[in-house]
Formats: sequence, C-alpha cells, structure tokens
Amino acid sequence: MDAKTFDAKSLLDSLFENGILFESGIDGLYGRSGAFEDVIERFERLVTRLGAPDKATRIHFPPGMSRATLEKSGYMKSFPQLAGCVHSFMGGEREHAQLLGMMADGGDWTELQKATDVALTPAACYPLYPTVAARGPVPAQGLLFELSSYCFRHEPSKDPARMQLFRMREFVKIGTAEQVRSFRESWLKRGKAMIESLDLPCEVDLANDPFFGRGGKMMANNQRDQGLKFELLIPVTSIEKPTACLSFNYHQDHFGRTWGLKFADGELCHSACVGFGLERVALALFRHHGPDVEAWPAAVRDVLWGV
Repeated sequence: MDAKTFDAKSLLDSLFENGILFESGIDGLYGRSGAFEDVIERFERLVTRLGAPDKATRIHFPPGMSRATLEKSGYMKSFPQLAGCVHSFMGGEREHAQLLGMMADGGDWTELQKATDVALTPAACYPLYPTVAARGPVPAQGLLFELSSYCFRHEPSKDPARMQLFRMREFVKIGTAEQVRSFRESWLKRGKAMIESLDLPCEVDLANDPFFGRGGKMMANNQRDQGLKFELLIPVTSIEKPTACLSFNYHQDHFGRTWGLKFADGELCHSACVGFGLERVALALFRHHGPDVEAWPAAVRDVLWGV
C-alpha cells in the first residue's frame, strides 16, 4: 500500500490482494484475516489498559437488541436510513411451498417474511440505558461502563472504512453534567495520545451526526453549536476527508429523559460516551504501516504487542 495513494478503491483492492480482507459479494461486508483480527485484539487491549484506572463495569451486548428499545430511543426519528431489523419466515407448509416457488422463479421471497422483535444494534451503548434504568436510582458518583458490540448501519459503500457490520468499543459515563463533561474531556486527551502512540496522523475536530430529513440540517447545526460531538480523524481513504475513528459524544439528558435515569433525589442524569471504531483503527494501521505487521515500526509494535 503506497502511503501516497489515498483512495477507497486502491486501499480495498490492496486489502483483498494481501489477504487481509475477503470479499463477500456485498459492499461493506467482508471476511477478516487472522492478522486483521490480531491487530484489533491488540488494540482492544490497549483501550482496556487506558481505561483500567477508571474501573468501569464491562458489558458485552449482542449485535441484536429489542426493536421496542430502538423505537423508544429516538433512533428512528434521527437515523431511519441506517437502521436494520431482523425479519423471519413465520408461515406454515403452504406458505413455505410458496416461498420455495418464488425462490425457484427468482422472485422476491422476502415478501413472506415478517419483522421480529429484534433490531440490529446501531451503536454499542443503545441497549445499556434501559438496562441501567431497571436497576433503580443512579448513585451520586455516577456510573461508568465499558461496552463492546458488533453494530449495523445500512450504508453500503466501497470505502472499506464504511462497513455495514463493524465492531464498536465504548466507555459510557452516566452522572451529573459536570461528571460526564469531565469524563469526555479526559478521553479527548487520552484518545489522541493513544492514536499518536501508534504513529498515526490524527486531529480532533468538531462534528455532527448524519441526521435525516428536513430537520436534520438544523439538528446537525445545533449539535455543532453546542459542541456535543467531537471526532478523532485519521486519513484512511482520503487526506482531504479523513475518517472518524474515535468519537466523543455528550448526550446531555436525552437518555436520562428517555429512560428515566435519575439520582435518588429525582434529578435527571446526563450521559456521555467515547466510541472506538475497531475496524477503522485497524484499517488506518494497515494503510499507514503496510500489509506486513512484522514490518511495522518497532515503536508501534511495542505499544500493541509489547504487553
């Protein structure tokens, strides 16, 4: 991979040619090599080491969540274009025969499927908030969680950094506004230092989410005006448009209001999260240091493989 070449096609082709990723026939859906997975595993260990002093509670959620939870979260209001729900065949023998006939004729057999109660998880933290709310009042010192999950977003692309199924690692703080803002500021510094220790060029910049519809632009502007979202950007497929590999989000009391997250005195909780796009960080490492991990700079290997 020529470090001077920054475009999605050349990177994706090189990843296929070097056996780092494998085609599936669907854009944004790829097999991963052992080397790719090893890099992600080493990076996750680095994330855990940096977060260890905070003593977070670790939870691993599956890539599916309650469809009712997704609906209540407000995700469909803001990002309907990214959401996915699990559908399944629920008919009898007659409908099964009809399905097989449709498949044989090249018809759309999915018409005979119905939506289940399972939605695909769009972000690792979404299943967390109702789980916390069910436990009762939040303690005065707040709560801290370390999460991981496969996530789905329907945005097929030939940009390998924009996968439809990807892994997200998050730290989530639930507490007072002051507590969660302090948490986010701490990770803004730690996250940048971590990526710099991997000899990757990066910058932190104000950002906004891809809100949908007419009101989306206004919501994005409000998010930027209030400084609610920052991203750590690394050139992966473009120098002019670097890829967001880490995100730092302050939700204010949105999830507190949505799920009734409160302190013992009835005050609503605020929340913030820092998210690590694991595949994106791995892609950045392969882009800048080459396909052979044994040939990566010694300092980078020391950070990832030294402990």
